[in-house]
Amino acid sequence: MDQEKLDQMRQIRNKLEDIKNSQESVIDKINHVITDLFQHPDADLEKAMEEAHQKSSDNVDAVREVIEDYDIKINKLENEG
Repeated sequence: MDQEKLDQMRQIRNKLEDIKNSQESVIDKINHVITDLFQHPDADLEKAMEEAHQKSSDNVDAVREVIEDYDIKINKLENEG
């Protein structure tokens, strides 16, 4: 097993997790804006926030899939050693 390669892959995996967490934080902030719009309606802003929410959710799903695939590669390399 190439320990240096494995360490590098783990670092990349941590960065991917950070990206996913950041996107989840964006979703949370968008939800706060959407909640605020209940008291101060703005149809255009609501539509924009709903679209942003969907895009961010799609990004979380995409990064989650990448993480799962990358975990398989890491596990495979770990098991080779």
